[in-house]
Amino acid sequence: MLVSQILKDKGDMVFTASPGDSVAAVAALLQARRVGAMVLLDEAQSVAGIVSERDIVRIVAERGAEGLSQPIAACMTREVVYAEPQESVDELLGRMTDRRIRHLPVVRQGRLAGIISIGDLVKSKIAETVAEAETLKAYIAA
Repeated sequence: MLVSQILKDKGDMVFTASPGDSVAAVAALLQARRVGAMVLLDEAQSVAGIVSERDIVRIVAERGAEGLSQPIAACMTREVVYAEPQESVDELLGRMTDRRIRHLPVVRQGRLAGIISIGDLVKSKIAETVAEAETLKAYIAA
């Protein structure tokens, strides 16, 4: 299965924030929207970085309550690892495992097109495996 199919099924909604937003504000958005990561867009609406719950925990652990008032740019990942719509689930599972990341922004022609989580990929892989098993059962029964 390809990333484009997963986005077609789940939708292309991506919650975003600005690098200048405070750590506390972004943490509140993550909690309110029930997501584990947020893409940060600059003034030109280009991806400036990504931040996860782990990044927020790290800055609070390092700086205490003062970390919450820092701009989210202080703890965001600037070298964002991307996915492209034509990539396969297996390719992305490998990339995410190797780099120990759980979210990948999907970029199409230089523009943000969605976001894929490790949960999305696992769900897709399970559905694919179940479909294959059902096909094999039907073939054997026939």
